[in-house]
Amino acid sequence: MLMYSSCKQAEPHQDTVDIKTDTNKTTLVEPDGTYKKVQLEKDTIVLKVMQTRVKSLSSFPSIEEGLEENLSYMEHMASQAQNEGHKPDIILFHEFPLTGYSSGTRQEKLPFTIEVPGPETIRIGKIAQACDCYVIFGSYVRDQNWPDHILSINTVMGRDGKIAKTFWKSRNIKRIYKDREITTTTIEAVRDAYRAKYGIEEEFPVLRTEFGNIAVSTVQFDPFIYAAFAMRGTEIMLRTATLFAEEDVVFTAWSNDFYSAMANFTLPVSTGYNAGESVIVGPNGDILAKHPSKEDDGIVEAKIPIAAFRKDRTIPNYALEITKPVFEQYKQEIPINHLDMDKTSLPKTGVEMKSLMDSISRYNPPKTAN
Repeated sequence: MLMYSSCKQAEPHQDTVDIKTDTNKTTLVEPDGTYKKVQLEKDTIVLKVMQTRVKSLSSFPSIEEGLEENLSYMEHMASQAQNEGHKPDIILFHEFPLTGYSSGTRQEKLPFTIEVPGPETIRIGKIAQACDCYVIFGSYVRDQNWPDHILSINTVMGRDGKIAKTFWKSRNIKRIYKDREITTTTIEAVRDAYRAKYGIEEEFPVLRTEFGNIAVSTVQFDPFIYAAFAMRGTEIMLRTATLFAEEDVVFTAWSNDFYSAMANFTLPVSTGYNAGESVIVGPNGDILAKHPSKEDDGIVEAKIPIAAFRKDRTIPNYALEITKPVFEQYKQEIPINHLDMDKTSLPKTGVEMKSLMDSISRYNPPKTAN
């Protein structure tokens, strides 16, 4: 039985504002290597990563039945995390514990999304209250401010059961498939509109909590994204995945001098997918904990000596000045804001998304997967 308790909270979640931010007047990185933080509640915290099965809402007789089963399973696993091993301070679920992955056109996928906030966040907030910890989960999300867009968002529920922070996915990996591209909307895909609505600080946000500075992302194989999070003061980088490469997590933690974790879902080995094996990694690249199975559900746990880690720490020392001339001349293949369009024009399928990217590619001929 989960027990409820009172708690301290992170900085309050700010409502969005419809103003443009002057980038020249906004301090995103402190020039002396320091970074903002709040006082720690304890010297050592416990992080638990939930490796669980994934069931798509599209596979249930109704969406309501699917959400109920998936929510109940999250509650069951959280209860297990609370009652086995050390008491968790942070519980990290994977990318799709609620909705699973759905295929089809944009209009076919939209029903299999949730709203944040919504009934599901209220229910998961009760899990956070019961465990007296932060609970983090990913999901496909719909938002009336972004009609017909399918968002990939990680939500952080605070110890009071309220939403402490939401993290949009920064960008999708591109050119990984020969015949299609990922259709979800990311910050990069609508960057100017996103910045005008939420502010430039929310492009690489950091949640400063009594357990350390945390950020959450679903991005993979993108060192610039994680360097930006590190520059902003991230101490614990929490990642959600649909499959992943362990080397990516290890190198990212090591090169950016932060703790990191990857929560993956499970699939039968017979499917041929490299699922499972969720990990927690230290800032020196050491694997602190790893689930041994690709297909079995379970919990990965590690203690993080956050006070000792934070003492006299500065942001990482990057070779920015010497590489800056190269970076300034580099042009990424696909321009930002490529999904900032009327909803009737949004690509309906991965094939249409690929056609859009081919048509706006700055590289000639467009890069294709090998």
